Amino acid sequence: MDTVIYGSKYGSAKKYAQEVSEKTGFELKSYDEVNDINSFNTIIYIGSLYAGGVTGMQKTFKKLTKVKDKKIIIATVGIADPENKENTDHIKDGMKGQLSEEVFDHAKIFHLRGAIDYSKLSFKHSMMMKMLVKMVVAKLPEEKQNAETEAMLETYNKQVDFIDFETLKPLLECV
Repeated sequence: MDTVIYGSKYGSAKKYAQEVSEKTGFELKSYDEVNDINSFNTIIYIGSLYAGGVTGMQKTFKKLTKVKDKKIIIATVGIADPENKENTDHIKDGMKGQLSEEVFDHAKIFHLRGAIDYSKLSFKHSMMMKMLVKMVVAKLPEEKQNAETEAMLETYNKQVDFIDFETLKPLLECV
């Protein structure tokens, strides 16, 4: 049995997961609906990036055994440009704290761009973003800002949508 599992707070990761499920014919589940991760042979996990982590990923893979017998594909979804190696290195460093070394080393990892609409953020997330932007603007000299902080400043308080199903091609070829 094969599955596409998603961890999404505002819908971008879910949209990508639905597209992958449709293209592959794999069962689609939210991470909080997965009871037995070990019952799947191919696991495609698509999760949103929040505060340096991937939504639901740690909980999903925590009970996985016989990792080498599984095909594991993980895609992160965020606002920062995945074409920028500095961004993807930063994301992967965060993922290492959420996954066992065995799962991290065995998984094929992809990065996708999502969407954000500040008017739809929860109060908590809205305040978190406000504080982050304030810290970047107030304390981080322009020459020390990176692509991730630039993307945050460019999109702050706006509605942007970078979702592009064409970027799924490498992931689908891996399946």
